[in-house]
Parts: sequence; C-alpha cells; structure tokens
Amino acid sequence: MLKHEDNELLCRVGPGTPGGTLMRRFWHPVCTSAQLPHPDCAPLRVRLLGENYVAFRDTAGRVGFLEELCMHRGASLALGRVEEGGIRCLYHGWKFSATGSVMETPNHADPKYATRLKAPAFPVREEGGIVWAYVGPAEQVPAFSRYAFMDTEPAHRVVLRINVACNYLQLVEGGEDSSHVGVLHTNMARPGWKENEFTRNTDVVNPAALASNDLEPVLKIEETAFGFHYVALRKTDDPTIRNARVVPFIVPYGRIIPAPAFLFTVLEVPEDDTHTSTYIVVHGNAPVTEEKIVELLGLNDPAYYDRTQCTFKANWSNAFGQNRELMKENWSGLRGVEVEDATIGLSQGPLYDRSREHLVPADQAVVRVRRVLLDAIRRVAAGQEPPALGLDLRGVGACDSALEEGAPWQDLLPSHREATAA
Repeated sequence: MLKHEDNELLCRVGPGTPGGTLMRRFWHPVCTSAQLPHPDCAPLRVRLLGENYVAFRDTAGRVGFLEELCMHRGASLALGRVEEGGIRCLYHGWKFSATGSVMETPNHADPKYATRLKAPAFPVREEGGIVWAYVGPAEQVPAFSRYAFMDTEPAHRVVLRINVACNYLQLVEGGEDSSHVGVLHTNMARPGWKENEFTRNTDVVNPAALASNDLEPVLKIEETAFGFHYVALRKTDDPTIRNARVVPFIVPYGRIIPAPAFLFTVLEVPEDDTHTSTYIVVHGNAPVTEEKIVELLGLNDPAYYDRTQCTFKANWSNAFGQNRELMKENWSGLRGVEVEDATIGLSQGPLYDRSREHLVPADQAVVRVRRVLLDAIRRVAAGQEPPALGLDLRGVGACDSALEEGAPWQDLLPSHREATAA
C-alpha cells in the first residue's frame, strides 16, 4: 500500500504541486501531427498538466503552442482564425505568431504598442509524428530527448492518441505490470486457455502475444539513468530456459512494450489530475498500418473510440461495452488490448486511492515506479535534476526473448548498459 500523502504527491500535476513541478521539467507530447493536418488548419485546444493551451499550424507549416486565452481580453484562441502566418483572436482581431509575437492589434493600431508585447508561447518540436512542447521554467529548458521511433521511416510507424478519463499513474502502473498480461489479455496472450492448452499467438504485431503460459513471473529490477528496467522471467517447457520479457520505465511516464516484430512506445501524458492522453507509437523494420493497430487495440469500434476527437468513450453508463455472453469464450468480455487496459484503468475511478491495496511480489515493478517518481519529485524540490531529463533515449528498448538459466538478463539489451552505469 501507499501512504495517502505520497499518493497525492504522485497523482496531482497542476501548477504549484510537487508532481506538477517535476512534470514541467520535461518535454511533453501535446498532440499528434495528424491533429494539425495542414497549414492554416483549425487550431487545437490542448489540456496539459491542469492548464489550457492552443496549438496551431501557421501558413508556413510551423506549429505554435500558446496559452489558450488571448492576452488582450481573455477570449479563447482555440476559436480563432489561423491565417497569414499567425492565429487571430475573434474578439478584437489581435494576431499572434507561432513564437508569440504580436503581429496586429486592430483596435489599437499603434505599431509601437504591438512590438512591446509578447503572448505566452512555448518551445515546440515536431518529431516522430508527434508535436512536443515544453511548458516549464524558461531558464531550465532541457535538451530534447529522442526516441528510436523518431528515426523510423513513416511507413514503418503508427502514432495514435487515446484520451482516457482517469489519472495518468493508473495507466502507467498497468503498463509496467507484467503479470496482468497473461490474465487480463488471456485471449491474446494464451490462446487455448479454455482447453487448458497453451498455444502461442502468431500475430507478430501483438504486444500481448506471450511465449509462456506462466502467470507468476519472477521479476528482477535494475535502476538506470532513464528510470529503471526490469525483466519478467517465465517458465517454459525446457527447465533450462526462461522466457525473459524486458521492459523499461522512462521518467516521468514512458514505457516500451515488445511485440514479436515491433515495439510499442507508450507515453501517458497527464491532461490534469483525472484525465490522461495516452500516446502509442508502434514501430519496427517492416510496414505497419494504422488500421491494423486500431483493430488490434480494439479501437475500430466507434462505441469505444472517437477517432476524430481521440477519445475513449466507454464508461460505466454502458458497462464499458462488456459482453457477459461473450465471456463464455472470451476472458474479459472485451475486445482489444487498449480497450482492456483503458477499461481497467477507468474501473479504478478517476484517481485511485492506493492506501487500500494488498501487494504481492509480482507487483515489484509497480512499487518501483512509485519509488522512482517520488524520488524524482523530491530531487526536483531540492533543486536537483530528475532522471531521464535531456537524455538521448534512442538506445532504450524492450524485448521478449529466451534466456538460458543463470545467464545475465541485461545482455539481452546491451544498449541499456550505458544508462545502467550512469
């Protein structure tokens, strides 16, 4: 269990909170590139860390990220006109560039006045099909961290955003919990479970396609410069071989999950204390389509996912679409990896109280997430740098491999050695 005060430290991310102060030291995904599809397209209202912003793509294709409310009289720029190199407020026509320069003030046409002003604008990068922004202290902008998927050709990469109405930590912990994969995702992880026979899932894109029927993995954990990584060791038919599934946790909310032929990079970005934008990036050495990933995740059903608004729609009003009759053949009564994961996160409530838990050894990685984040919060409060800040993350990966008994699991991902030493 976790003390209530520590739970609050971890979950609250608004302005002035310790957790929010940690979060504001990092670059964050704020939307997908596809949500700003072309120059002068409609602007996008963005909720991030308990505050509201507007993202827009100007006439030259450059992305701007500003505070939502116009600095003149507080009207929302998300309703504004995007035209002629900037975004124009509907209320009085004040116009701002992507960098926050005041371009026009029609109701006070003195040009000297405009040059003395600047709208609150924030550093932006567009990489890997995602728009990233930094909203922390201007004097502490960190280096931008690159992930491996950013160097993959677009045909080998799919980027999705799913907005889920619960606290980010519930989704982070679910993603770092290896023992749930063989249970919650039973139909994909252990085909043949109804006949008590293990048949390996042959879908090379599916991150739930386990190589073992063992539901009680042994975990080993090692801290790194980016947070930590761990291995979940599962028994196989050969007593001299273990199935080793290695997964990293990247401060403050990232993970990489292995599928047989692809990697799933997942970033649980807090919109506020009770809403999260989940970014899932699938990449590998072969082409992959958005339709394939959307179907795999169970998001091809409009009852679950609004692809235009990127919103996960299922909730208690429709029992999350769970089909009790289907449960005769389907463990969860749900369809799709993300549908199952998001449903469980939502079932814990908007902000879960961890003081009532009863943990077991299989929960070690979940406990380590909390410990690493609490340590990072305290380090930032003491004026120190948090883990992962400004690191090049292209060498951080994940794997699901066979491992001989007694062999060092760290050898499966030698690119992590440098981060471990740090």
